[in-house]
Amino acid sequence: MSVKEHIKHVSGSKKRNVTLYTLSTCGWCKKTKSMLNDMKMEYDYVDVDLLQGDDKEEALGEVRKWNPACSFPTMVIDDNRCIVGFKEDEIKRLA
Repeated sequence: MSVKEHIKHVSGSKKRNVTLYTLSTCGWCKKTKSMLNDMKMEYDYVDVDLLQGDDKEEALGEVRKWNPACSFPTMVIDDNRCIVGFKEDEIKRLA
């Protein structure tokens, strides 16, 4: 398998390609998902802590590419920038 097979899709209004790397137990990650849902935005996400083995390492490598500190949530937008953490104002600007 690969990380792509674990990515979950949330339907909504598509203005950008948003991929969210989260932890299933992280309150800030849940808050970020909730905000995207409230904004009715389309996005993909993966709970990295629920992955195992090579898939988890692949996901962590992808997160480190954008966020060397490897903290969560890490949101990749249009494969050219990212938002690290719950930054409400920056997330609102995605709408």
